Amino acid sequence: MISTERMAAVDANAAALGVPRKQLMESSGNAVAREVRAVADSGAEVALLCGRGNNGGDAFVAARFLSAYDATVHLLGRPESIRSDIARENWAALDAAEIPTETVTDSADLSLGDPDVVVDAMLGTGVTGALREPERTAARLANESDATVVAVDVPSGIDADTGEPTGAGGGSDGRADAGRRVEADRVVTFHDEKPGLGALDAAVTVADIGIPAAAERYTGPGDLLALGRDPDSHKGENGEVLVVGGGPYTGAPSLAARAALRAGADLVRVACPETVAREVQGYSADLIVRGLPGGRLGPAHVDRVAELAADNDVVVFGPGLGDDDATLEFVREFLAGYDGRAVVDADALRAVPEVDTDATLVCTPHQGELVGMGGETAADPDERAALVRAFAADLGHTLLVKGAVDVISDGDGDAVRLNRTGNPGMTVGGTGDVLAGTVGALAAVTDPFRAAAIGAYVNGRAGDAAATARGNGLVATDLPDRLPEAMRDE
Repeated sequence: MISTERMAAVDANAAALGVPRKQLMESSGNAVAREVRAVADSGAEVALLCGRGNNGGDAFVAARFLSAYDATVHLLGRPESIRSDIARENWAALDAAEIPTETVTDSADLSLGDPDVVVDAMLGTGVTGALREPERTAARLANESDATVVAVDVPSGIDADTGEPTGAGGGSDGRADAGRRVEADRVVTFHDEKPGLGALDAAVTVADIGIPAAAERYTGPGDLLALGRDPDSHKGENGEVLVVGGGPYTGAPSLAARAALRAGADLVRVACPETVAREVQGYSADLIVRGLPGGRLGPAHVDRVAELAADNDVVVFGPGLGDDDATLEFVREFLAGYDGRAVVDADALRAVPEVDTDATLVCTPHQGELVGMGGETAADPDERAALVRAFAADLGHTLLVKGAVDVISDGDGDAVRLNRTGNPGMTVGGTGDVLAGTVGALAAVTDPFRAAAIGAYVNGRAGDAAATARGNGLVATDLPDRLPEAMRDE
C-alpha cells in the first residue's frame, strides 16, 4: 500500500533518478489500454473521459494503444488549459494520429452514445471536494450507461486514501446523486495499491509502470513535496524549537539552533549554562538564549528546562552537553518526565535506552554511538538497514543513523529509508549538530520519521553545496546558510 502523498514523492524521485515522467505516462496509458482489451473485443466502442491533468494524459496515451477499437477521447475543458507539458504533448499526438477527439466545455453538450467501455480519467489522486461540472454530468452518464467502467488510478470523486467520496454532493432527485462519483467496475492503479481502493466494489489491477525500487527506498527531491508554508501563517505556526545543550562546548548548540532557523522554524531558543550564554548569543542575533545557573547542566535544572520545553514544539537535546555524570542524570530525569517531541543527539544518546519515557524521540547517532546505545551495525547498507529497523522497534523511537549512507527507521514494519546525499568532507565536527537542528525544525511541522528522512536528505545536499565551494575543507558553519536552497524541490 502507498498513500497518494507518498506516491507523488516516489513519482518525483523516479524522475530525479532518470526515469522521465513522459516515460511513466506512456507505461500508465499502455496499462489502461491492456485493461480495456481485457474486457472488450476489438471493434468495441470506447469512450475515454479525460481531465486536464496527468490522469487525463494517461488516457490520451491509452487511446493510441486502442487502434483496433472505436475509441473517442472526450476532453473535459479546453485544450489550452491542459496542465502539464507531457499531457499537452500526448493530446497533440492524438490529432496527429487522427484519433477522434471531442472538447467538452458545456456539460449539456456531452454525449457518450452507447459505448461498451467507459474509461474514467477525469480526476486522479489527491483531488478534494465534490465533483463539479462537466465532470459531474460525465460521472452520471458513465454510471447510467451499460458500459464497463474502467477508472484510471482511482474513480473520480473517490478519495484514494480512504475510499470515501471526496465531497458532499447530490440532492433528492437521484440524477445529482448519480454524479457524486464514478462507480467503476475496474480500477487500474499504478506502482502500488492505494489504501482506499480495497473498500470499493471494483476489481483493482496494480500496474508496474517502471518506477525503480530506489525511488521509494532512497530519499530524493520528491520528499520535499511534503513541506509547505501557509502564506497566511503567523509567527510560531511554522515551529518553535528549544535547543538544550552547551557547557563544555558552545559551538554545538549554536550550530543546531542556527540550522533549525534555516530549516524553517519560526523561533529557536537555546537553554544553556549561564557561563556560556553570552558566547552562544554571540553566534547569532536571531537566537533567544536562556542562561541557566552554573557551568554544566545537571539534575537541578530539570524543572526549569521542562518549563521551557512546554512552550516549544520540539526539543533538540544534547549538542555540546558533555558526558559528565550529573549531566547524564539530568538527561535521564528530563526524558523520564517529558511527553513531547525531541531530537536526541551526541552524549545524550547514551541515556535513551535506560529511560522509560512517554516522549516521541528521534535519535541521531553515528554508527559508533549506535553501538554504544546497544544497537548493531554492518558495512552493507541493506544489512545495516535491517539492523537499524530492528533496534528502532526495540527502542520504540525513530533512528537516523549517520554514515556514508544514512539509515532512517521508526521500526514500523518495512519502513526504512536510506539517504545517500553528503560527502566525505562532512566528517568534520559539527555537521551532526547541524543535522540535529534541521531535524528538530522539521519535526515541529511533520511526523518524526519523515522529519528524519528529509532532514538527512537536505543536510547532505547542504553539505554537497558546501563541498562544491570548499572541497573537503568545508566546515560545519558552511552548512546552515545553504539549507534554504537545499530544501527547495528540484
